[in-house]
Amino acid sequence: MDLNYSAEELSFRDEVRGWLQKNLPADLREKVGNYEHLSKEDLLRWHRILAKQGWVAPAWPKEWGGTGWNVVQRYIFEEELGYVGSPPLIPFGLTMCAPVLLRFGTEAQKKRFLPRIYQGEDFWCQGYSEPGSGSDLASLKTKAVREKDFYVVNGQKIWTTLGHYADWIFCLVRTDPGVEKRQEGISFLLIDMKTPGVTVRPLILMDGAHEVNEVFFDDVKVPAENLVHEEGKGWTVAKYLLGYERMNTGRIGGSKRELAKLKEFAASQKITNARFRDRLSRLEVELIALEITNLRFLDQMRRTGQPPGADVSMLKIKGTEIQQGLTELAMQAADPADAHALAEDFGPRYCSMRKTTIYAGSNEIQRNIIAKMTLGL
Repeated sequence: MDLNYSAEELSFRDEVRGWLQKNLPADLREKVGNYEHLSKEDLLRWHRILAKQGWVAPAWPKEWGGTGWNVVQRYIFEEELGYVGSPPLIPFGLTMCAPVLLRFGTEAQKKRFLPRIYQGEDFWCQGYSEPGSGSDLASLKTKAVREKDFYVVNGQKIWTTLGHYADWIFCLVRTDPGVEKRQEGISFLLIDMKTPGVTVRPLILMDGAHEVNEVFFDDVKVPAENLVHEEGKGWTVAKYLLGYERMNTGRIGGSKRELAKLKEFAASQKITNARFRDRLSRLEVELIALEITNLRFLDQMRRTGQPPGADVSMLKIKGTEIQQGLTELAMQAADPADAHALAEDFGPRYCSMRKTTIYAGSNEIQRNIIAKMTLGL
């Protein structure tokens, strides 16, 4: 196992770092650094800058616009994006729906959707969670009934991130309610958000932000050609997709940037509290350990060419706990009398990070997955 970067990989890192420094717009960098709201236009502007460079979808096959980079180069690129403070590349199209289409989609589906995802012409969101069906995803109740060349969809999705921006949503729906095993009878549908019967209602978060939504489906007619893979085999698609989602939740580059900012801020506040300094040191050690663990996964993928298995849940658990820990320490470091810092700088980020241990499958569920699939308990 080799956890060190080669000379070529270090040279690649310097190339990426230099390009990002020159091409990341200053106003977007400032917005990210100040935890300001990023509009749909902000997100798509950065997406299109990377698309023009040919770097927006590094993991895609070259014939669909991928870079041909190996897994280590892709990891370096993602880390540099986080460390420089670029806007996030919204994953629902690029790194969730697209890999599913590449693996399970028909040629017609690939030709229809992939170029538009790449160019940022279609904005996607995810329709998985439902009221009472979040981490226990197999209990979902949204129904899709086949009627000739259409599915008629009825139900509700919740916590739909950026659904108010989305042109399309990929959904898990129940097409056969009579099966004995809940994971069976679920299908994966692509739904145009402009279809009659689709209603998006905002859910305002505790920091006042509009990021997530409820999405209602009332007799929504979805062409049968928008079914991905086989009817009743959507759980296979969902598991494949979640492996990619959890690999990307560690956000090591972003956590490195936040750690550096926190250390600088703590120094400016002249914090000498031993317990604070001890916890800060522990978080830094945990982040280093997380990076090494991530490199182990990368080395395994480099050697086998296979996507990550169930143990990738370790990255999700530890990465999100570190993200939360950094915001908790930032709140402790702030002067209680500095209302601006608490209300506008650290407070919103602290509130936003509360969700990280829940999305992509709660960390409790991730521990169960590791116990069952990796440890055999």
